[in-house]
Amino acid sequence: MRKSVLSVVAIGVVAAVAISACSSSKSKTSTSGSGGGGSGKPVVGVILPDTTTSNRYTLYDQPLLQAAFDAAGVKATIQNAHGSASTFVADAQSMITQGVKVLLIDPADPATGISVEQQAKAANVKVIDYDRVNLGGSADYYVSFDNEKVGELQGQGLLDCLTAAGHGTNPNIIQLNGGTDIDNNAVLFKAGAHKILDAKGVKPKVEVDVKGWDNTVAATDFQQAFTQDPSVQGVLAANDGIAAAAISTLKQHNLKIPVTGQDATVQGIQYILSGDQCLTIFKNVKDEAAAASKLAIALATGKDPASAGLTFQSFQDPKGNRTLQAVLLTPEVITKDKVKDVISAGALTAAQICTGAYAADCTAAGIS
Repeated sequence: MRKSVLSVVAIGVVAAVAISACSSSKSKTSTSGSGGGGSGKPVVGVILPDTTTSNRYTLYDQPLLQAAFDAAGVKATIQNAHGSASTFVADAQSMITQGVKVLLIDPADPATGISVEQQAKAANVKVIDYDRVNLGGSADYYVSFDNEKVGELQGQGLLDCLTAAGHGTNPNIIQLNGGTDIDNNAVLFKAGAHKILDAKGVKPKVEVDVKGWDNTVAATDFQQAFTQDPSVQGVLAANDGIAAAAISTLKQHNLKIPVTGQDATVQGIQYILSGDQCLTIFKNVKDEAAAASKLAIALATGKDPASAGLTFQSFQDPKGNRTLQAVLLTPEVITKDKVKDVISAGALTAAQICTGAYAADCTAAGIS
């Protein structure tokens, strides 16, 4: 799913980026760079999905991408659709009219992405699917993390945590998947988790796809599942928000059991330190933004994408019967002994994590 909070790196980058409000859709836009545009018009357009499912887009993606384009002297315009499909499409149409050569897009749903990609293709604009692939679309490139691997790490991590808790044989688990109704990444997370669980003969007593990645829905889903089977020994939760929804109910019953997560959010890390959550999956947005910007810059300046120093692999789109060139980055499992990796990467600071009651947990974990 999506990322979390302000990092040291993001603070430094944001300070260097000028952000202004423009476009008829009133989405936040950042434009700069002088190279590749000739007339001063942007040659790269970026559209991010929202500011509500995660604050990663304003705190990480936008400033990191903009800084990369600035450094390369490539003029870019970056907008946020604020959860509106119509705004997303309107922003794309505006960028295409301006004459961008490349669109880097992360729509909240594939239908919006497919619509934009059709218009871009008609205008000979190259498209990069960013973070989420639009199955059935026409983009040639895809930059994300290995999302099936994320699910595999969650599945194996949960089994490891259950074994450590003395429940390694035929464990009783509840599986709360992400928003498979809107996000192919959620489908891949689910597939990866089942790849591990099925191979070990572990079948969740209750499994639910949390619609729209909605944490409120997740809370209701888990409460209902817990009511059905309060003897649950572990929870495979697709991300930290869903994990927190489950942990809230568990806390009401004074229970601490292994729970997985994803995104290395402040709360997720705090719950790991306090023992309420077993692990989270860390996907460093710095790496994702760096790879995407390198690819976009190469395409916008007429260079061979291979010259960007990226490693491509084939990604099959079964709905579109096509193969995309993909950059799939490696996620990392974060358990209590690995929390320092998130801090070292600049994604979070000790000051953000070690607040209130969690200060003692940080001290015990050697974090200061």
